Amino acid sequence: MRSGPRRSPRGALRRRTSALLAVSALTGGLLLTAPQPALAANLVTNPGFETAGTGDMPYCWSKSGWGDNDFTFETVADAHTGTKAMKVELTRRADGDRKALITESTDCAPVVTEGKQYDLSLWYKSTTPDTSLTLFRHDATAGWQYWTDLKTLDLAAGWTEAGVRTPEVPAGTDRISWGVSVYGTGSATTDDYTMEQVADPVPDPECTGTAGECANGRWDVLPTQNPVRSMHSVVLHNGKVLLIAGSGNDPEMFEAGTFTSAVYDPQTGDYTTIPTPEDMFCAGHVQLKDGRVLVMSGNKGYPSADGTIGYQGYKDSYIFDPETETYVKTNDMNDGHWYPSATILGNGDVISFGGLREDSTGSVTADLWSDEQQKWLPTWQVNQTWSYWGLYPSMILMQDGRLFYSGSHVFGNNIPGTGSAIYDYGANSITQVPGLQDKDVRDQSASVLLPPAQDQKVLTIGGGNIDSNPDANRLTDIIDLKEPNPTYTAGPPLPQGTVDLGNGPVPQTGDQGKMYVSTVLLPDGTVLETGGALHNRANPVFETSIFDPETETFDPVAVDPEARGYHSSAFLLPDGRVMTTGDNPGNGSWNHDVSVYTPPYLLRGERPAITSVIDTEWNYGDTQRITVDRPIAKAELIRPAAVTHSSDPNQRFVDLPLSVDGDNVDLNVTSNPNLAPPGWYMLFAVDANGVPSVAEWVHLDGPQALSTKDASAHVHSFADAPSGKVAGPGKKRESHPVGPTVSGCDRHYGSANVCVPTAFPEEVEATTADRCTWLEEHDYGRLKVNGKDDPLKLDRDRDGVACGKGDVRGKRR
Repeated sequence: MRSGPRRSPRGALRRRTSALLAVSALTGGLLLTAPQPALAANLVTNPGFETAGTGDMPYCWSKSGWGDNDFTFETVADAHTGTKAMKVELTRRADGDRKALITESTDCAPVVTEGKQYDLSLWYKSTTPDTSLTLFRHDATAGWQYWTDLKTLDLAAGWTEAGVRTPEVPAGTDRISWGVSVYGTGSATTDDYTMEQVADPVPDPECTGTAGECANGRWDVLPTQNPVRSMHSVVLHNGKVLLIAGSGNDPEMFEAGTFTSAVYDPQTGDYTTIPTPEDMFCAGHVQLKDGRVLVMSGNKGYPSADGTIGYQGYKDSYIFDPETETYVKTNDMNDGHWYPSATILGNGDVISFGGLREDSTGSVTADLWSDEQQKWLPTWQVNQTWSYWGLYPSMILMQDGRLFYSGSHVFGNNIPGTGSAIYDYGANSITQVPGLQDKDVRDQSASVLLPPAQDQKVLTIGGGNIDSNPDANRLTDIIDLKEPNPTYTAGPPLPQGTVDLGNGPVPQTGDQGKMYVSTVLLPDGTVLETGGALHNRANPVFETSIFDPETETFDPVAVDPEARGYHSSAFLLPDGRVMTTGDNPGNGSWNHDVSVYTPPYLLRGERPAITSVIDTEWNYGDTQRITVDRPIAKAELIRPAAVTHSSDPNQRFVDLPLSVDGDNVDLNVTSNPNLAPPGWYMLFAVDANGVPSVAEWVHLDGPQALSTKDASAHVHSFADAPSGKVAGPGKKRESHPVGPTVSGCDRHYGSANVCVPTAFPEEVEATTADRCTWLEEHDYGRLKVNGKDDPLKLDRDRDGVACGKGDVRGKRR
């Protein structure tokens, strides 16, 4: 008997279609009037348990399960057809499950083909709602391992048929095994299993753009500029976009008390300016389960002119209501958190770490927003390790409720140790995770939970270090959190593009990559990465590519024509396009142009459409019916963006296994709220060519499901034995020391929104002439010297102006 689950290194994802579609290959778009039938042959051996095997199980069936429970397996005469059925019963359960599975052998486990889908069905009776259809897969290299839970079965006193369509079979998989898991006290009796291969997908559609556009997509710069200097972007559940600027990194706006936000409507192209009560510049934000936006902390004060005092974060917190488009104050946080993390948990609570306090030191206080009480809890009610996680630490919710700190952060070096860790809130412990390459040059990198969330893989991309200011790197790292001892492994290097070093774009060379990179989950199951810069608030990099999680490869595509470095954002719109905003180089300027990317999948002919959604209020473990106008290959929920500074730890793509009956499609919702935290989601239906529908909005609610469902059976024992160093709570302390130059800017020069780097790029020699030449090439203009100190030696004639004529006369080369 198996004592625990297997683990899958790769979940079910679509195959990439050919990048280039022949313009003249087809004369019409993709139009299907009837669903694709499944192939008729049943691939299950002994589907009705009629053939006896060795021991007490029927031929080609085996006992399986894990955890602490009391159980029985028996063949019973109460059959749907024939004379036998299989009954699995739990009489006591602490955790885990039991299931009868197709035997994992070459004689019994059905052979499958990579990239194909299969329709599974069975007849069942159940005395417990805690049952699900569970799949395992055989990887030709790694062996048998858990794949996914596809469908929760309802209570059924009489014989009931259940069916579901698998995702596409992952690469390297040659066989699968499946059965019904029982993870609550009660029984499930099953009979008459079937498994049939779905017919091949339709031919490729015609290309509706140029050949180049159909291969690489298209960027358009919108005619209307963004009216605010937004550095925070939140896609609301009404399809509009909240753009938060606060003071917009403009100290004159701060002194005047002029703080701004705007709401953008993609349908009309209009912007509405929103009164903003405080300086939400560099705040944290997350969407609550009801669709309102929780905004935490922000900028209480800019650094002093001489740089002896750094940025300060206030304790205030607000909620933005999309219905009224207004901000309402909440109770205060327990500490200031300028640049905080913000992660929604499976019960709807929000946890926040890191950032700068009101006195510019680093916050070591964890703050917890209670969904039930609608307030920030007092410190004594929140587990504390008194750890400093840095600024905008990327804290990603794992499938068992723990948090994975990916190593992505902003400003300088990473945290001590390996630079990546798993935080267990219940145990209040931190376990270091190894493998992250060059942890101290991952400043302003991006991390994303890859599609689908069920696979529990995280990709970390690029980065640099504003303290030492080397060339940003091409590093990528991938970690599989389903492994018992997760470890980052090196991914493929980022593709290179062009970089503007001050005199126009030139090809990148050597190991040049980018920081300030943005990542966006796309509805076809891939990830767009775009934007970035080579150095601290300087030298924009023009490069965009699409990462395929199945093949773990990057495919360079069309490039955003606008610079998108510091304070830029990229995010998915409900129509499947990607919008990018902002860029705030060190000279203090701001790019108000907005770009929109049309991915190749929107240039492959007519899109499928969701013609009806029976219910937009969803619970965990539900089966929800939609109708579509043509066959689809998959459907998923994508959580709308709440992004800033390359960081959106709540971004996730949740697979919805299908049960297909013509144009009616039943979607099987995960039973695990940690995979899909409660809230509003974009529902996409995607055809066999990767073409998505326009999204419909659905609301997934947690507490009702959590009160009646036990999700632990869907957690399994993943990441159960990390070998890294484990630390518990440290000694209580007020804060962590942080220098006033944490932002990598020398405040002795210029105004507070200007960033003269404390360390110039390596190729700039440490002379007044070379430094001033670099500043001139990057449009810094006239720079006043603040105070009497001149640490970078930019004011040699001591007239109070850096890089003036007297400073560089006779010095230039």
